[in-house]
Amino acid sequence: MRKILRIYKPFTHAGFLLAAQYRVNFIFFIFGDILRCFINYFLWHAVFTSGGAKTFMGFSEHDMVVYIFISFLTGIVSYSDGAFAVGEEIRDGSIAMRMIKPIRFEFAFLFQELGERTMTAMIVFVPLMAGVEIYKFAATGVLGFNIWYFLVYLLSLTLSYLINFYFNVCYGYSAFVLKYLWGSNLLKDCIVGFLSGGVVPLAFMPAGLGFVLNLLPFASLTYIPVMIYLGMYDVPTILLSLGLQVFWLAFFIFLQRIIWNACVRHMSVQGG
Repeated sequence: MRKILRIYKPFTHAGFLLAAQYRVNFIFFIFGDILRCFINYFLWHAVFTSGGAKTFMGFSEHDMVVYIFISFLTGIVSYSDGAFAVGEEIRDGSIAMRMIKPIRFEFAFLFQELGERTMTAMIVFVPLMAGVEIYKFAATGVLGFNIWYFLVYLLSLTLSYLINFYFNVCYGYSAFVLKYLWGSNLLKDCIVGFLSGGVVPLAFMPAGLGFVLNLLPFASLTYIPVMIYLGMYDVPTILLSLGLQVFWLAFFIFLQRIIWNACVRHMSVQGG
């Protein structure tokens, strides 16, 4: 582990500097997501106001507001651009330069993204999490911060990011066939955003469909960490959910190695 950290630490530093260098683009990207988050808030506020009910599918308006902002925060921190980054290197041929270096291809991307995620955590995670806790106190009059749920949420969030990263790397390898992933990557992000509970909580789905979606890897990206943070899972459900995340992480790590070994034998790049 120490050897791995020593080899790939410069990639993390480079990722951090890259995020800092293009800070205006980064700020506008975050601002756009925050705007979408507030649109969701006003949408669900209208749903609860027009319905007149205090709860909807087990969620109060207070729960829904927290769900919206924590799912936004989870999505931002666990976001991975691995699919497009890998696809671009395959398209322009620069992947050939990575392949001749004595490093693991996916580790280079992983540690670079960790640097970018560090910048995100510094700018977005801490202030937004504090804002959510202030809102919870203002809405209920009770300091509802639970250190146990928060720590388990952080563990689940870490697994969420790693699952998302390896899933996107697997998808990025499709550029060996498709050559250019920009359009299909947008479609993939929309589908994953919905299936992960980032748009609508999976608890709102019909019982059978909701059960299936909870078993799929996409629920591990957003829905599971947020439900843990909200305290809507008991201890057995938390352990089962974390176990499911570990399973999907191991699955995608194994899958990406299989795909990589198969693709490099028949690699054809357009650039380089």
